[in-house]
Amino acid sequence: MYGVEPATRAPDRELASRPGRHNQHQALRDGRLMAAVARGDQHAYGELVETELPRVVAVARRVLGNDSEADDVAQEALLRLWRQAADWRAGEARVRTWLYRVAVNLAIDRLRRRREETGTEAPEIAEPASQQRQLEDQDLAAVVNDALQKLPERQRIALTLFHYEGETMADVAEVMDTSPDAVESLLGRGRRALKKQLAHHWQNIMPDAQN
Repeated sequence: MYGVEPATRAPDRELASRPGRHNQHQALRDGRLMAAVARGDQHAYGELVETELPRVVAVARRVLGNDSEADDVAQEALLRLWRQAADWRAGEARVRTWLYRVAVNLAIDRLRRRREETGTEAPEIAEPASQQRQLEDQDLAAVVNDALQKLPERQRIALTLFHYEGETMADVAEVMDTSPDAVESLLGRGRRALKKQLAHHWQNIMPDAQN
């Protein structure tokens, strides 16, 4: 295994069999940079940070709903990449997928600590939107982010990775340590919950969504 935290199963092999020049180029880039990072090359590490940090922060922010915590989670994920670079096995996963999985796990740990401290659980069903005037007055992105925070965490993670980050169903499944079918189910439930909250904005948010 190549150091995913926690390492609960072997990585999905879908990447290796997926065709396309972009994927081949990214795999070569990841392997080259990680080999350099394993040798202590700070310039290679800096290139990875510059490329990946903004996207990891964005994922953590949507999962946590807190900018400061998202920054902390992203920094910790990149630090683990540096520390575990020597264990990296080229071709087993993309650096981005690895970072997403670490960041998501760190974010979930923080969410669980929040619930332990407050004694409350995240709602299993999204709360319906109740103030149309507020929705109309707010920026659409802020409205969607607020709605995402009302979803159960696994639905929120699946929607974030698939719709916002453009990850494949297989990659989302790898990040979440589950099956593509389970991801599809999470996406369907998440879309329906968001649609209920954001009916007025739905076509602008997910014009291609079927559920």
